[in-house]
Amino acid sequence: MTLKEIIAGAINPALALLPAKMDTAAARVQLLAIGLQESEFEHRRQLVGSPPRPVGPAKSFWQAEQGGGMVRGVRLHTATRAAAAHLYEARGVPARDAAIWDAIEFDDVLAAGLARLLLWSDPGPLPRVGDAEGAWRLYLRTWRPGAYARGTAAQRAGLRKKWASNYVQALEEIGGGHVGVA
Repeated sequence: MTLKEIIAGAINPALALLPAKMDTAAARVQLLAIGLQESEFEHRRQLVGSPPRPVGPAKSFWQAEQGGGMVRGVRLHTATRAAAAHLYEARGVPARDAAIWDAIEFDDVLAAGLARLLLWSDPGPLPRVGDAEGAWRLYLRTWRPGAYARGTAAQRAGLRKKWASNYVQALEEIGGGHVGVA
């Protein structure tokens, strides 16, 4: 999917279901950069094995695992559980981990909304637009990507380089005119 399609079909409708204060340029850049990093907005299921097959434990363009922050975490976190409950109801999904995890594989609106809530659950403010390093650190804290945690120094450097490129794409899509906007 193109970034324009993701914005129109997933991010815009998801943010419309959440409190207005959650819809910021910084949030949009972060959502796009993370989706690019995790799946390139091409894979709804984690690729594993050699050759890679879509059978891994993570689902959605934002690659959430059943017991992870985007599924279980936002459902239980005091800062996000009410908004998460509203998302489940609006999307017709029972508030159970397995049901949520199954739904996000194909419900891009639900997945984008839960991804935004996972970012909201972080105690710090979102990095301002243009702060690629702060955005990277937020991604590492909230998504806790296994490839980075278990990776070699060279693999980590490769993932960081990939992030820099993805962040620039996201920033360009949202518009550099928003630099400095929270």
